[in-house]
Amino acid sequence: MSHHVRELTEKRELDSLSPYAAKAAESDGRLVAIPDDPVRTCYQRDRDRILHSKPFRRLKHKTQVFIDPAGDHYRTRMTHTLEVSQIARTIGRALRLNEDLIEAIALGHDIGHTPFGHAGESALDDAVRGYWSDFPSMDHIPPGFRHYEQSLRIVDHLENLNLTMETRAGIGGHSKGRNDLSAHDGEPTSTLEAAVVRISDRIAYLNHDLDDALRSGIIDDVPLQFNEMGRCHSQRIGTMVEDVIVRSLDQPAIRMSPWLLACMNELKEWLFENVYLLYPQKYPDISKAKNVVQELFTYFLVEGNLPEGYEGIQGAVDYIAGMTDRFAIDTYVRIKLPSAWKA
Repeated sequence: MSHHVRELTEKRELDSLSPYAAKAAESDGRLVAIPDDPVRTCYQRDRDRILHSKPFRRLKHKTQVFIDPAGDHYRTRMTHTLEVSQIARTIGRALRLNEDLIEAIALGHDIGHTPFGHAGESALDDAVRGYWSDFPSMDHIPPGFRHYEQSLRIVDHLENLNLTMETRAGIGGHSKGRNDLSAHDGEPTSTLEAAVVRISDRIAYLNHDLDDALRSGIIDDVPLQFNEMGRCHSQRIGTMVEDVIVRSLDQPAIRMSPWLLACMNELKEWLFENVYLLYPQKYPDISKAKNVVQELFTYFLVEGNLPEGYEGIQGAVDYIAGMTDRFAIDTYVRIKLPSAWKA
């Protein structure tokens, strides 16, 4: 009888979702085949496996932009993930796409992020590339570090979550970095659901990073040219979400108006120039955070310093990337600073 529940859900998807949506009953499956769940579809299982994993829980103590802020209302990597999921599901529901797949991709898209946000990612990437340049002929050395690649490594190897191909493809292909959004980003390189998360990631961070920058005092107000999208946080998100929905209804790709595309790219560049690149100058501890990551990398390359289960340069990368901000700091203090002598 319980198997009937899943089958009913899969039938409802086939009957009611958009012809462009991913359907659980038509999934390409997992790397390792397993029996079907009696109640949940394959994408619901993906979501639950990510949600209950330790790497997901650690996101609550990983930086979004501002490192260890004094206030309680700044975003963390966890709240960013939840905001991406909410925005993506809103768009997905309006377009009759698969919300379970959207949620699974959104919840897993950043679980490979380092401590200290993009400063930590940059520091670990520099450290790995520096090591690789010294030993270019060693194939087992990763050429650099990218958090989206690490996210896929976590779900495939470190946690062995055995997710569906569709969820894996969405997690591995979400990041844009500083590059402008273009019409190509709405194209379904794997699924439309993955494209929704990719666009929603940009919508989420543009808006909440702007909100946090105002809260921090690093900027005083929002430039007037962005008021056309809205005069407050919720209005700007609403404008972006509605534009994407209207332009993407019954379309085989996720689209937005040329006007919104230009506005979002302009806002992104403004944030880079006035927040992301200015923040390290106003807050010198960014360089300290990078130094922590690089010093940890050097320390854990020494044979015998890594915990059991980790080994070599890849083990050092995996161990450091999995740390929260505070665990990284505590580890650095433990290995670099003298402790009090006790009889």
